Amino acid sequence: MPILQPAYNPPLLFKSGHFSTLYTGLFRSVKMPMQKRERIQLYDGDFLDLDWSFTSTKTAKVAIVVHGLEGNAQRPYILGATRELLLCNYNVCAVNLRGCSGETNVLFRSYHSGATEDLDAVVQHILGLKTYSKIVLQGFSLGGNLILKYLGENRQRPPEIKAGIGVSVPCSLASSLEELLKPKNMLYAANFKKRLLEKLRIKHEQYPDKIDASEINRIKTLKDFDDVYTSKANGFLNALDYYTKASCLQFLSEIDVPTIILNAKNDSFLGEACYPIKEAEQNSNLYLEMPLYGGHVGFYGDNNVTYAEKRAVKFLEEQV
Repeated sequence: MPILQPAYNPPLLFKSGHFSTLYTGLFRSVKMPMQKRERIQLYDGDFLDLDWSFTSTKTAKVAIVVHGLEGNAQRPYILGATRELLLCNYNVCAVNLRGCSGETNVLFRSYHSGATEDLDAVVQHILGLKTYSKIVLQGFSLGGNLILKYLGENRQRPPEIKAGIGVSVPCSLASSLEELLKPKNMLYAANFKKRLLEKLRIKHEQYPDKIDASEINRIKTLKDFDDVYTSKANGFLNALDYYTKASCLQFLSEIDVPTIILNAKNDSFLGEACYPIKEAEQNSNLYLEMPLYGGHVGFYGDNNVTYAEKRAVKFLEEQV
């Protein structure tokens, strides 16, 4: 499809990518829609916690929403997306990826950017309810990579899946990691690393035979974390192998349902390869919108409704 021309033009302060990112991440508050937790058992003995929100009237439409790195189903960007989807008569299944629901997951492995087998387990669970004829997928950051990879993989896609929405998507994980390691992102990277290491130390207590404390102590960067833990715990050779195989970029050409990627040009987490212009131009189902502003999962909007939330709803109204 032709690259979409964005209409997003926020107030002056929010034209700063960092300000937009930090405001939404640290200061935005969204009144929580009522959520009902459901735990599903996974194929390997682990579990996922799903936080459901329901419309006031019966509906055959459901949105599966997936958070980003070290997020959860209670983050403001998930709650804001949920609120707008409910208004459009979608029930919402907000997925807490492994270890992100407030309880450590069972296995040594955890979530990662390419774990589409877990997303497929959620899809199959929802199909098993025999309630929904229309399923849409929405993911933010890491969750966006996950849903786009899922939609483009060589699998039998259920016909109930009608559309995909990716916001602030690191389509190339290596390109995104390169940006995160730059001085401009030092504070973000340090925060991510701190939270990931806290979880890894719990894993070490659970599985002292699988990782040594000395290995944890030598982790200095996010790439080190992926070399020491993410890759090895999930069957990859190393961080580079993980980034190569888990990036959604290589799968975008095969997406066959209407799908939009909303990546701001001033998103400091995204490198050049995270803007898949060629792939969008060559796939009639893939829409790419690159506003000048928005930061990373920012997109400030009036009345506490972000541009990303409005854009997602508009896209679904047009395509589903």
